[in-house]
Formats: sequence, C-alpha cells, structure tokens
Amino acid sequence: FFSPCVMLRLAGAVLLSAAAYYVYLPLPSGVSEPWKLMLLDALFRSFMQSDVAHALGVCHRVHLLNQVVSWVEVIEARSCPAVLVTDSALGGVPTRVFQPKGGKKLKRGVIYFHGGGWALGSGRMRSYDRLCRKMAEDLDAVVIYRLAPEAVFPDQYHDALAASRAFLSAQVLERYSIDPGRVCVSGDSAGGNLAAAVAQELSSDDSLSARFKAQALIYPVLQALDFYTPSYQQNQAVPILYRPVMARFWLQYLGADASLEPLLLANNHSSLDQPAIGADTRSRLDWTSLLSGERKKHFRPVLKETGSPGVVGEVPALVDVRAAPLLAEQGVLGKTPKAYVMTCEFDVLRDDGLMYAKRLQDAGVTVTSDHYDDGFHGCMVFAFLPMMSSVGQRSMNNFIHWLDQNL
Repeated sequence: FFSPCVMLRLAGAVLLSAAAYYVYLPLPSGVSEPWKLMLLDALFRSFMQSDVAHALGVCHRVHLLNQVVSWVEVIEARSCPAVLVTDSALGGVPTRVFQPKGGKKLKRGVIYFHGGGWALGSGRMRSYDRLCRKMAEDLDAVVIYRLAPEAVFPDQYHDALAASRAFLSAQVLERYSIDPGRVCVSGDSAGGNLAAAVAQELSSDDSLSARFKAQALIYPVLQALDFYTPSYQQNQAVPILYRPVMARFWLQYLGADASLEPLLLANNHSSLDQPAIGADTRSRLDWTSLLSGERKKHFRPVLKETGSPGVVGEVPALVDVRAAPLLAEQGVLGKTPKAYVMTCEFDVLRDDGLMYAKRLQDAGVTVTSDHYDDGFHGCMVFAFLPMMSSVGQRSMNNFIHWLDQNL
C-alpha cells in the first residue's frame, strides 16, 4: 500500500494533469504568450458552457458570466493624485468620468465605448478603469466612459448616440474644460462598432456645436453578413472570440432567435436569393477586392446561390448600417473624421477592421491601420496585471501614442 503522503502526491498529479488537459489548447505559433491566452480562455469557456443555471431558467449563461466578471472585476470610482474619477450620467446614460488634475486649462476629450459583445462587461471593470485612467493621465484628456445597459439593438446605438451628443454639447465641454476642436470617439470590439456608427451619424449633423476630430476603433466588429472572411476561417477556433460565439452575440444584440445561429454560420442568411441584399451592399464587404493578398491567403469566399431567403426579412438589422457600419455608403464614410483602426492577426474580426480601413481610405479619410501579427481579440485590455501580456502593453501604448499625436 502507498503511504498517505504518496497518495496525496498521486492525487495532486492527477488533478494537475486534468487541469492542464482542460486548459491546453493548440494555438497558432505566432500568438503572443499562448499560455496566458489558454488560461483566460479556460475561464471563459467554463462559464459560457455552463448550462445548468441556463437550463433551469435561473438566468441566462451570459448573465451568469457577467455576474462572475462583475464580482471579480468591478471596482468603485476611486480618484488618485493625478486623476479625479467620478460616476455620472451623460445624455441620460451612466458614465464614468476621468479628469486629469492640473495640466493645461483646456483638455482633450475622449468618449470610449467598451467591448463585450454588446452584452458583457461594464465601465466599472478594473481593466477598463485602468485603461481610461492611463489615457486621462498620459493625454491630459478628459475620458468619459459609457456604461452598458441591458438592451438590444437599437437601444445601445441610441444610448451611444445620446451620450455622444451630450459629450459634444457646449455645456459639457465647458463643464469639463474640454477643447471642442480636440475630441475623439473610441471603443473596442462591440464598443468599436458603436464608435464607428456614432462617427458616421454625427459627422453629418449640422446642429452640433462641436465635431469629433478623430475616431479610434480597436478590433471593431462591423458586419454580420459574411462569417467566412479569411479571418473567420483562419481563426474560428482561436480564443477568446470563437466564430460561433460571435454569431451568438450578433443574434442576442439584434434581438433575433438563437435558432438562426446555424444559418448565419453557413452564410445562408446572405445567399444570393436574399432580395434585401443588393449588389451595392455586397460590394461593401467584398473581401476579395478589399483585402490584400497577404490577408486573403488561400481562403475562398463562401457565397450560397440559395439559402434561407427570409432571414433578412425576419432580422432587418442585419443590413442596417447603424448595426453594421461597414455597409455604409462611400459618401457617408467620406464625411467621418480621421481614423485609427487596430486589428489583430489571430482574431475573427481582423478583416472587418481591415475592410473598413480600406473603405475609409477609398472615401478620402486619413487612416492609420495598426496591425499586430501576434495579437488576439481583446488583447489591449490585458495590458495590466494579473493577465498582463506583451502585445497588450504594446497595443495600448501605441493606441495612446496615436491619440497624443492626432488629437
């Protein structure tokens, strides 16, 4: 018989092996610090695949994950010697405001929309709080961060628009001593989607007393008609944003039936027999002409002759530019401010951002395209401990440097 000490060691080895088996995931060789990404993915996977509470009707799996994230990440508004931090409201939308102390009398201003598939996360999360705090301090800028409500499209869009209009109002600019000629709209992932949509809408609004000087989009999600772009094909199994998860987020955001997920993943919803999708719309996301050969690689488009022709009629927001800014007309894009578009090689949304950057450039907009060959979706918010990554730090510093040079 084994001694108790040996038994404990054996049990520990078995548990460690089981944990390593669960955490381990084959990743592309170029991903930055793969074990950190594996650990992060294992955490998300545990909650996204936990269907007990969901099946019992206690709560939706997304709400469960949100509760866990809130428990771990949400912090109160805490000021520091360099930055005054307060929770407030902007256009009726809850926001967190980061005001640098001292510095120039007139500040630069940034309104930032956080990511999370329009469903997860909060402006009170530690990672976003640290990002906005650093932006405020390094840029000597007032950073106003919108907190997401529980809603479906177009509620989030309308909230983002209301907050942005209020941000650009003379009263708010004066209250926070913001220079009206140096303001920017920004966001990551789903927040990048909202930032792009807001930039399009407000660039043509003559009633505003100020306009955005810049738009900074961090791995934005911009369309839901093609789930077979090269990046969707290449990175469909790369964490933390898997291809089916992105389709699920879209359906939740658009208030559509979850049973449509297989149709989206097969591109049946954008088949050629969809009467609501014309040739002009298709050309705006035609990656065969919008992407470079380096990004297209060996991948081929998946365009069905016949599919499920009633899907767009059932979910019209699929072709609504407020939800899918990549589908905007060239004339609309040409009025938007100069842009910064960050993309990551190992991200299903990579090509959304690259196509948008190309369309903006074709419309005459000055664009800085910042691509990370070792980056993955969400990497920029992992610029701080405990999940600090090299690409997270590099991408955050370069993003803030661009704002410093262009705002």
